Amino acid sequence: MTDLVTIDCQENVAVVEMHRPPNNFFDEASLRGVAQALLRVDAMPEVRCVVLCSEGRHFCAGADLRDVDADGLRRVYREAFTIFTARKPVIAAVQGAAIGGGLGLALAADFRVAGENARFSANFARLGFHHGFGLSVTLPTVVGNQKARDLLYTGRSVQATEALAIGLCDRVTAGEPRDEALAWAREIAQSAPLSLLSIRSTLRRDLVSQVSAALDLEAAAQAVLLGTADFQEGIQASIGKRAPIFVGA
Repeated sequence: MTDLVTIDCQENVAVVEMHRPPNNFFDEASLRGVAQALLRVDAMPEVRCVVLCSEGRHFCAGADLRDVDADGLRRVYREAFTIFTARKPVIAAVQGAAIGGGLGLALAADFRVAGENARFSANFARLGFHHGFGLSVTLPTVVGNQKARDLLYTGRSVQATEALAIGLCDRVTAGEPRDEALAWAREIAQSAPLSLLSIRSTLRRDLVSQVSAALDLEAAAQAVLLGTADFQEGIQASIGKRAPIFVGA
């Protein structure tokens, strides 16, 4: 693998780790690294479950939107879709923030283990942008339609305790989320490998097809909003750590 993403096999569990600390903003290359790592793990018969994690303060603070254009967005989401096609169960270990596209990445996993100080946010509307990474499908799937609307419309930050209560994460730990995720993955890995593959395929079949369609719609909406004054204001306000002033243009 590349320096951006590594694979560490520990008996029947593979640890796929991103290395863009401290924030782990993703771009096309790093998402491709994650996708290729998961496909490579699919070809390892000894591996039955995957822990997806990252080096640094935050799991993933979102996409690197510098110099991005509509074509670049579509390339990014092609890599995102490949992540959804991986065949083996994935547990995301979330430390710090999973924001924007980082939330999308966490929700591509089957489960999420969060640290006590973890926070989650679909902050796109606060940036004058449209959500992506298949969140149109994955977010309502895990928290329900009404809660998904709340999170997408407000872009508010959800702390670990609330995230657990609404189903945005599955476990919260006082220790290292990676350790908890590894323990859970080892438990899953005790199951029959062919059964795991077939059960996951059945459970996610509709999800994968829905995400494919959603990614196209999301990318088209994002391409339109890239050229708006509100998007530029949202980015500048985020950089300046101030409240944005949106004008609807």
